[in-house]
Amino acid sequence: MAELRLGPLLRCTDGSFATVWVETSASCTVQVRCSDGAVGTAPTFQVAGHHYALVTVTGLRPGASPSYEVLLDDTSVWPLADSPFPPSVIRSPATGGAVRVTFGSCRWAAPPARGTDPIGPDALDTLATRLATDPDAERPDVLLLLGDQIYADETSEQTRRWLAGRRDLDQPPGAQVTDYEEYCHLYYESWLDPEIRWLLSTVPSLMIFDDHDVVDDWNTSAAWLADMRTTDWWQERLLSGLISYWVYQHLGNLSPGNWPTTPPGPPSTPRRTARRHCARWPSGPMPIQPRSASVTVATSAGSGS
Repeated sequence: MAELRLGPLLRCTDGSFATVWVETSASCTVQVRCSDGAVGTAPTFQVAGHHYALVTVTGLRPGASPSYEVLLDDTSVWPLADSPFPPSVIRSPATGGAVRVTFGSCRWAAPPARGTDPIGPDALDTLATRLATDPDAERPDVLLLLGDQIYADETSEQTRRWLAGRRDLDQPPGAQVTDYEEYCHLYYESWLDPEIRWLLSTVPSLMIFDDHDVVDDWNTSAAWLADMRTTDWWQERLLSGLISYWVYQHLGNLSPGNWPTTPPGPPSTPRRTARRHCARWPSGPMPIQPRSASVTVATSAGSGS
């Protein structure tokens, strides 16, 4: 029986439809069923042994906020049993209304043992707690996360212990991640945080790629790139970073009409086609951009760096 491994994440949302992203433990059919009768169903697709679905929910009414549940092969898996959080809802934007946007970036995934986070209190956790405990709190219409949702090059103590169980950390690149499985672990560490999991299930999000998804100051110069290409681990790191970004972040940014129909794309995305797709992405020197920083409109949703 398939289980819910990660998510649900409420992603691209419009007046009459919304998309919900999940990762499951096995191939299955995913259904999102709303309290007002709106519904969506999709089969999972597979990347490197991991199973995902992006479900389009149709029949929503602009301005409405129905709660929803997620079912895998007709078994309800969300909301979680005994959850301390309010029901997840899909709030469709009303036509012509103002849009309240919360910006954030550079999130260090706080480890389970709170108090050991080197960055300090996490603003995204704080936002989640405020929305969950105060029904009158102003709620953003969308989270715009401006980069560095994960840090491939700066891992937590818990992740370093996990990596040490897979390979020798005395060999390059040490405690940085190297392949798709290790990238998946970073998303689990960040998005299974209970507050974050609930927040991303009930507030639509858009996500942008930045350097730490691969390495700090990625592609800073042609000389830097030439040096990295001489290593025996860089190409796998680059491909895995791009593939995992596409699966975990970028696919949910797109409205259903913009999903790619030539690989990769739902419902079937084997890793080999994902690798071909990502091979088309630029890997040479790219324009240098200013350092990411948290910017707040209405409320903060980022921490770090």
